[in-house]
Amino acid sequence: MVLYTSPFPNSFLSVLHSFSWGLIFPCYWLADRLVASFVPTTYEKRQRADDPCYFHALCIIITTPIYLALLVASLPFALIGFLLWSPLQSTRRPYIYSRLEDKSHANGATLLTEWKAAGNGKSFCFGSANVCLLPDSLARFNNVFNTQARAKEIGRRIRNGASRPQIKIYIDSPTNTSISAASFSSLVSPQGGDNTNRTVNAGIKRTTSMEYKGDNSGSNNSEESREDKGGAGEPNEGEENTCIVRINGEDNGHMSDTETDAVNGQAHASGPAEPSLEGDVEISKTPNHKQKEGDSGSLDSYSASRESLVKVRVGDGTVDQSSVNNKLLYKASIMKKTSVRKKKHTDETFDHEISAFFPANLDFLCLQEVFDKRAAEKLKEQLHHYFEYIVYDVGVYSCHGCCSFKFVNSGLLFASRYPVMDAAYHCYPNGRGTDSLASKGALFLKVQVGSTPQDQRIVGYISCTHLQAIAGDTTVRCEQLDMLQDWLSEFRKSTSSSSTANPEELVAFDVICGDLNFDNCSSEDKLEQQHSLFTHYKDPCRIGPGEDKAWAIGTLLDPEGLYDEEVCTPDNLQKVLESEEGRKGYLVYPTSKNHSSSQKGRKASLKGNGRRIDYMLYTEEGLYLEWKVEVEEFSFITQLAGLTDHLPVAMRLTVSTGEDDP
Repeated sequence: MVLYTSPFPNSFLSVLHSFSWGLIFPCYWLADRLVASFVPTTYEKRQRADDPCYFHALCIIITTPIYLALLVASLPFALIGFLLWSPLQSTRRPYIYSRLEDKSHANGATLLTEWKAAGNGKSFCFGSANVCLLPDSLARFNNVFNTQARAKEIGRRIRNGASRPQIKIYIDSPTNTSISAASFSSLVSPQGGDNTNRTVNAGIKRTTSMEYKGDNSGSNNSEESREDKGGAGEPNEGEENTCIVRINGEDNGHMSDTETDAVNGQAHASGPAEPSLEGDVEISKTPNHKQKEGDSGSLDSYSASRESLVKVRVGDGTVDQSSVNNKLLYKASIMKKTSVRKKKHTDETFDHEISAFFPANLDFLCLQEVFDKRAAEKLKEQLHHYFEYIVYDVGVYSCHGCCSFKFVNSGLLFASRYPVMDAAYHCYPNGRGTDSLASKGALFLKVQVGSTPQDQRIVGYISCTHLQAIAGDTTVRCEQLDMLQDWLSEFRKSTSSSSTANPEELVAFDVICGDLNFDNCSSEDKLEQQHSLFTHYKDPCRIGPGEDKAWAIGTLLDPEGLYDEEVCTPDNLQKVLESEEGRKGYLVYPTSKNHSSSQKGRKASLKGNGRRIDYMLYTEEGLYLEWKVEVEEFSFITQLAGLTDHLPVAMRLTVSTGEDDP
């Protein structure tokens, strides 16, 4: 299948489309600004609190007639442009595929090497977020504004979070050989040009999402890193920006109260503290799957080796081992409250947390509500610093392809570190109300993540979707879920080049992610909760219809509280969501016949952990029979605090091949 790198089949149509949109845009922009001036956000209201009460009214009185006069003057040109623009949409392609040619700007992509399916397996990380990048006047109804600036900041935060080193903490002690309660969003400050094994005086600290700037300086560091790894003579298959830290429990040590208190303060974006963990630290960057026999330092390993890749010596003396481990982990800012709580559920087989960062080594990203074209371009530019392959401007316009007229696209955007082999888009034909004005649908992608020694391609399937949003449209959403399953089945059949007797491709994973606009606890969403999709695909946060796991939280934020000081930064929002009272104050909760929709003033009556409408689903059906896929980590992310009214979610899957390491 040919991937479309431009929206139109030839340059003449592209120029004609640009000309027609140039005639429409002044009218569109003026209308957008006119409406936006009458819809202030709570942030703007607070900013104006100190101004004279008449100042804002005076501004509106002056600007409104100007906007109206210019709008009327631009209408004839907009009409001519619309008459040209509308028929052109019948020739428009359903998406634009962008591949970064200059890899010097993509720090993450240049570190990837092809997976050869050797060893015990490999992990893949998926992220999904609704970013609410609508035209500014419409975004304000969700209490967010300045769409163009938000798009750039969202892209910057995502790539900065994903480009961090991935860190695991292991404790070597006679009584504890399990993986510690480690946050997979935790951060160690990167040391540019590190050798594969070297001793440094390193500081491990808690870092806010605003502090970390990432290492996107270009290809120099990447080239040095590759040379260092090659010079060490280590196999670099699947090499990624991953650190494994082991604390040797056999080295007794102690930490003074003064030193411990130095790291107890909260880190702030404006003035972060710089506590350090004194001692000699050996740092080794490792692949995220096993490389050598007996090397249990893999991220896929569930037990720690006695051999320490990183040893921390903090002094002499004899103290209680558990006390030392707890202080070291706290000082490293890797143990978080949610990480401690997760061990309460002994039947849970994977890590879960509320994280202030997007996960390190994020491989695939699915975004919803990227409706504004200019914002999509700014977002794409930022994401290309980390993701090499991006599919954006997905959808149809005008009356082409769907039953009703579409003013905006689907809002879907997909970014990947792995090459996209095939892509297909389908528009839901049954949208109602305001949702029918957008070409909401499903984007299906096939990516190549490696190859076997026998030259068989290793592929994965990812589906990104956004369902009907209007409350009460249960039947519409169920019909869309039916279509989603049918379209995905057709896509897999049409893009598969394998046969049972002679498989040319091995399927490693099949993931569905997106904003499904229903939760698993609301009484009004019972039909969706019992849909057949959940018999074929697994939801890591779900026990069954109507019941979520205790650690799962809602992903829909109360728009009225987006700019409250308690939740306006990633770290603050993380802390609030870790407490039940905090969630009751700032999350939208499942609807109930016994409760009204108002959130404030009734915190004691609310139950559950909020409306979880953003999903990450995976299946074990249709994959290579000899492989096994399991959830390694799941997180709810607060890094986009103040930029959208949704919490992003992320899931890391481990594909186990069952083979011994070479």
